Parts: sequence; structure tokens; C-alpha cells
Amino acid sequence: MPWTFQKLIATTAACLAVLGHSAAAEQIVVATTGGAYEKALREAWFDPFTAQTGIEVVTVAATNAEMRAKAAAMVKTGNVSWDLYLQGEIQAASEQHLLYAENLSEFCKGFSTHTDLDPDACNATGVRLLSNSTLLAFRSDAFAGATPRTWADMWDVQKFPGGRSFPDFNDPWRVMAAALLADGVSPEELFPLDIDRALAKLEQIRPAVALWWKTGDQSMQGFRNGEYVIGQIWMTRAKALKSEGLPIAWSHAASFLVGDRIALIKNAPHRVNALKLAEYWLNTPAAQAKVCEALSCKPPSGAAIKLMSPQARADMPSTTDPQNTPVTPDAKWINANAAVLLERWNAWIQQ
Repeated sequence: MPWTFQKLIATTAACLAVLGHSAAAEQIVVATTGGAYEKALREAWFDPFTAQTGIEVVTVAATNAEMRAKAAAMVKTGNVSWDLYLQGEIQAASEQHLLYAENLSEFCKGFSTHTDLDPDACNATGVRLLSNSTLLAFRSDAFAGATPRTWADMWDVQKFPGGRSFPDFNDPWRVMAAALLADGVSPEELFPLDIDRALAKLEQIRPAVALWWKTGDQSMQGFRNGEYVIGQIWMTRAKALKSEGLPIAWSHAASFLVGDRIALIKNAPHRVNALKLAEYWLNTPAAQAKVCEALSCKPPSGAAIKLMSPQARADMPSTTDPQNTPVTPDAKWINANAAVLLERWNAWIQQ
């Protein structure tokens, strides 16, 4: 009897271990930037995917810079706990990206005939989530009868008084580019960036800057509490503020076209599930449409755009309106000069 009981206990424990391992395997760990962005992804993409497949999507929040550093450290040490992580289009185009992210060229072959998708919706560097913009946003109740439209307007503290905000993370090109455009440089002559001229222009507006924000969520807080009235912010965050009921408006005439990709980290512990999640995104226009309805972004699928409301389509970045077309950054130049840009920026911001 004792032997039988012990055998029963051992067998039960072994079964539980197998079941526990199986349950643990049926998940994906995704690193996102959190906040309103993650909420939109959760409601439109992650939760419907889980409902259909039973695979849980676990999220961790980090800045893009933190994601790159963490992904590099995990791959180098062989201790990989993430599966997918967000990367900006520019960073994903760098040579360093594929040191830590798996080359998805083979996976993308399955979507090469999907004419509804943008040509680069799936490429070696990852899966396109959305196209977005970094732009000038402002409180529409802050200025009587006047509306800031250009980066030069952001520098005009007499006509448009109040606090300003700019990002301060490991990607300073967009702040310098705005400064140069405010100083009269044409979009066609913006790159290569004149760093000295940009920093000199930024020195003029430094006293009015109430916040140099580090995260997307942080960029929103000052608009809520009145700390500043004009800021350089991601379009997705500006739309989230407007959806909260705040009097927020923006100008596509002062914007830069950017995008986000989802990258598969090398040696991802749930690689098969992660690719299922990526495949679900590319094959589900309704999910793309719901995300971009919430965030005013451009989805990678033409069918998704058709599912969006007229207002959401009007809000998303335009590539056809000459008066409101975002500036497309020179990703090759930015990646080649990333170290110099960051060194000069850190030296200036810390003064």
C-alpha cells in the first residue's frame, strides 16, 4: 500500500509538471511602450488573438531604448525571456537591429502575394504595426483666435505663450529636425542635419520648455495638468488625449512620418506562438482598423483603412496633401550618425 500510494503521488506530480509546462508554453511575452498604445493593442489584437487561440499574451512595458538594450543583453547572455518587442522603423533599419532580432525574411514569404498589404508590411526586420507621426500638438483652448501650425509657431512664445515640451530619449533627431525647420531650413534640405544650428535654435526655446519627456505616457501628463500648452508628441498619444475629452489639436504641417515594427527576438522561448501572433495581425484587417481608429495611425492593410471611420482616416498621416504631408526622415543618415547625435544631444541637454 505505501509503495502504491507513493507511486500515485509521483505520477500525479509528474502529470502536474507536464500540464504546468504545457500551460506555461501557451503564452507570448511582448514588450511594448505601455499606456494608451498598449491598451489599444490589447483590446484590438492581443485579447481577440487569445480568445481565438487560447494563447495568453503577457506584456512588459519599457521605452524603445530600454527594449533595445534589454534585447541585446538577453541575446548576449543567452537568457531570453521576451518573444516580441516594439521598435521604431528607423531603429529597425539599422545594422545593429538584426544582431538581436531574428531575420523574418522566410516568414514574410508567406505574405508576398497579399496585395492588400503595404509592400514592406513584412520584411527581414519585423512586421509593420502602423505608420504614425511625431508632430506638434497643442491645447486648442490656450490661444484666442490663433492656431499654431508650424515648428516656427512653436518657437513663437509671444504669439503662442505657455509651456512647451519635447522628448528627451536616445533618439534626438526629431527635436533637432524641428529646430532646423523652425529656423527656416526647407524639408528638402533638412538632411544631413546641421547639429550646431539645431542646438543654437533649441537654446532659444529652452527657457519655455516645461518638460523634456522620457515616455509616451509622460508626454501626455503635462497636457492634462496644464504644465504646457504645446508639445512635440507622437500622434498616437495626441489622439489618446483627445479621446479622453481634452481639447487637443495637432498640425500635420509640423510632423515627421515614423512607424513601428514588431520584432522577434533571437532564441525567443515561445517563437512559434509569437509568429502566430504576428500572422494574426497581418491577416486581420479588423484588428488593424480598431488600433488605428483609436490612435489615428495608418495600418499596413488597405482593407483596414476602409474599415476605419471617415474621421479616423482624416486624422491619420497623409502622403498626398502637399500642405500637410509629414517630413520623411533619412533613416540611413540617422542610423549612421546615431552615436554623434546622442553625444551632442546629451552634452547640450545636461548643461
